[in-house]
Amino acid sequence: MRYSILLEDADGVSYFEDREVDFELKTFAPPAAPFLVSKEVDAARIAFLCLPAGWKGVQHRSPKPQLATVLSGTFRVQAGTGEIRDFKTGDLFWAEDVTGTGHASSAEGGEPANLMITQFQ
Repeated sequence: MRYSILLEDADGVSYFEDREVDFELKTFAPPAAPFLVSKEVDAARIAFLCLPAGWKGVQHRSPKPQLATVLSGTFRVQAGTGEIRDFKTGDLFWAEDVTGTGHASSAEGGEPANLMITQFQ
């Protein structure tokens, strides 16, 4: 399983990196048979966002380290480097750009972008 993460360089400029989720065979929900499970990460809160069709945000930092799960629509993110990525239904986008220049985001494709945000400590 692959996801994109938005990190910051030493100058505070955000950039994308691609990562793979590491799994191990575990008993997660006994008495169900073992299956592949990732490392667990403690979460602080979740929120659902609906970005209206055509919404365009200004450059901003992530308020906390957070994971966006795109539920529907197209969520576009432009990193500080200028690279643009479109995230669609089912895509995961992890943002850790909490101190630098941040990123810009928008809802593309003529429809709302619906997201579930999981924030971490």
